[in-house]
Amino acid sequence: MGFADQRFNVNLSILFTELPLLERPAAAAAAGFTAVELWWPWVDSPTPGRSELDALKTAIEAAGVRLTGLNFYAGRLPGPDRGALSLPGEESARFRANIDVAADFAGSLGCTALNALYGNRVDGVDPDEQDALALENLVLAARAADRIGAILLVETLNERESPDYPLVSAPAGIAVVDKVNAATGLGNTRFLMDLYHLAMNGEDLPQVIAAYADRTGHVQIADSPGRGAPGTGALPLEELLDQLAEAGYAGWVGLEYKPGDRPSAQAFDWLPAVARAARRAAPR
Repeated sequence: MGFADQRFNVNLSILFTELPLLERPAAAAAAGFTAVELWWPWVDSPTPGRSELDALKTAIEAAGVRLTGLNFYAGRLPGPDRGALSLPGEESARFRANIDVAADFAGSLGCTALNALYGNRVDGVDPDEQDALALENLVLAARAADRIGAILLVETLNERESPDYPLVSAPAGIAVVDKVNAATGLGNTRFLMDLYHLAMNGEDLPQVIAAYADRTGHVQIADSPGRGAPGTGALPLEELLDQLAEAGYAGWVGLEYKPGDRPSAQAFDWLPAVARAARRAAPR
């Protein structure tokens, strides 16, 4: 086992960002990858025009890569925001307006994983009120995902970089996953296990894998500290991914790391070129 036995995709919202959005899918393909994922690309618009959606769809298809993951609208990301679905008022409304737009776009490309970032706590707003709103919106998102045959992902972040985000542990994320599944009865809400964020929180990663691999729908990696490529920090990422595979995880592993002071195309020297193309079908 090892890196060569994993199924990797490239997050085009953190890698290849030195290029315009529409050039990034082809750049990922030129680097040897066959799958990509994205944060919601239109930070200022949950409902971009048809021409913008079609242009990105065409770029992905022309590059010959598969879109395997897409975030719902999450506010200014990268930036100060960490999601919109638990924020009362305008941001919650923007999230709801985005739900079908994002699901339809994902469905048009055969993408079967949609990530919904929870959102920061808001000063002066009761956390229970935010959590109730979050559950309402996550239920809507889960139903939209189910309509296109996709899963809904709930992600935990790390407290150091996201001090106002309430989901900063694996158990906190799993609790939300369970609440949404109980509310919908669909069973299509899953945990997004980001090993970088969990490591930054000081969690016992082998224990997290053992406890929650069966409820994990997607994995993302970056080394820690620094959020760089594997081998730039102290995380035993190859070993951890092997543990995930042994625990039954057979899905995608998203490369969500910073390339450092070099072009993104040079940030994959840790992974042999022959191991970058997915060679087996991923389960839902």
